[in-house]
Amino acid sequence: MSNLSFNLVAAAQRAPQHPALRCGETTLSYAEFAGAAARVATFLDRAGVQPGDRVGIMLPNTPAFAVVFYGIISRGAVAVPMNPLLKAREIEFYLTNTGARAIFATPAFAEEATTAATAAGAQPWLVDDASLTELIEGLPEQTTPVSREDDDTAVVLHTSGTTGKPKGAELTHGSLHRNAEITMRTLLQIGADDVVMGALPLFHVFGLTCGLQCSVLAGATLALIPRFDPHAVMRLIQRDGVTVFEGVPTMFSALLAVAADYPESTTATLRVCASGGAALPVQVLGDFEKKFGCQVLEGYGLSETSPVACFNHPDKIRKAGSIGTPIEGVEMRVVGDDGQELPTGEPGEVQVRGHNVMKGYWNLPDATAEAISPDGWFSTGDIGKTDSDGLFYIVDRKKQLIIRGGLNVYPREIEEVLYEHPAVAEAAVIGIPHGTLGEEIGAAVALKAGAATDPEQLRNFVKRQVAAYKYPRRVWIVDALPKGPTGKIQRRDITIPTNPEESAR
Repeated sequence: MSNLSFNLVAAAQRAPQHPALRCGETTLSYAEFAGAAARVATFLDRAGVQPGDRVGIMLPNTPAFAVVFYGIISRGAVAVPMNPLLKAREIEFYLTNTGARAIFATPAFAEEATTAATAAGAQPWLVDDASLTELIEGLPEQTTPVSREDDDTAVVLHTSGTTGKPKGAELTHGSLHRNAEITMRTLLQIGADDVVMGALPLFHVFGLTCGLQCSVLAGATLALIPRFDPHAVMRLIQRDGVTVFEGVPTMFSALLAVAADYPESTTATLRVCASGGAALPVQVLGDFEKKFGCQVLEGYGLSETSPVACFNHPDKIRKAGSIGTPIEGVEMRVVGDDGQELPTGEPGEVQVRGHNVMKGYWNLPDATAEAISPDGWFSTGDIGKTDSDGLFYIVDRKKQLIIRGGLNVYPREIEEVLYEHPAVAEAAVIGIPHGTLGEEIGAAVALKAGAATDPEQLRNFVKRQVAAYKYPRRVWIVDALPKGPTGKIQRRDITIPTNPEESAR
């Protein structure tokens, strides 16, 4: 497999007039989609972007994202997707870390994007669907995608642990293509007649691979929605005849909550749903299948695995609460602290090996070597186990990752911001169980001697510097944080106040 964008070229050649992207009242055929992407590639060429250069994308779920993404890939450059809600300091890091030459950003967050781009020495292009059309209007279409090898980097997705700054996971043309192809063919069984709901953010690997790339590979229609709203999704399912819904657990809960407002015929076209990003509560899975009359397949993956690693296959044994079995061509195992595989039922760290594993972390050879063994096993940091049927289960997270509404929040990143406050001596950010979001973000803070502040001031201090989904809604001040024998803060021993002054807001 060469350049990933050949999939779009092939889809346009097979069925040029077939609808590829729908969003609001806009529909792009595959010919229009491929043509626009080819003009973006020409635009990048004339702007001096060379094959291998990095280009940021900070756009919502509209056709512009898809067109820009495939334009970057077609040019042979490397896409660096970002959440449009990021603040300038976060954007600047992503751009600087990858040495990005430019960024396509939404005008809705122009100030943050341009401030960051200027600081990082990157060219900002502010575009929405209309202005992107004007930007590339009249340009010739790049005749063919730039040649790339399977092992060439196509996308850098930033992820992180708890011990440092975000790391850029390098996903290749080959790994992304194969992950999408296997997901399309063996898991969701998507064909050209399918309509896939594009509610997952395309800047996230779940939406990028399983939504956009699977749809293009199959020649299916991707129905995009810029921001998830359960009522809007229900109406869109009916209007566009959506057959495949992909979401995180909070989306399934939200749809269940509004289902009674709509007749059963509203979602009659749904045939399969996929859940990932966090554990789907068994009760939600059962209630959703009963109410919507379609199968829900739960899977597991990470940014570093392109993302799909394990899935409840439609033609194999399926158990609620399980993430199923490894996908085609991928191995998984559960190991102990000594790295040896553990017996059935015994919990340990989950490791993955196969075509889906990332090339490495961008410019971080030591972190790459720590994460991927010489024989190719990637250590996920998740604690899992297997059962007698060979199915896998995730029981806990070794890393302190917080998943709020399906979006990853890394405690160290938020703690770093808290430590910048002049009154803060120590801070620990933890996940707090939440009925609809899965987890809410909480912060326990100890102040410097003689310093004074309050939870609201601390919350607002962080809120101004990070994306809205990241700041801690609950902040409480303590005399000291619990520590272990070595002086390390013990998050598991932090007491969460029952009725804190700083009620969530």
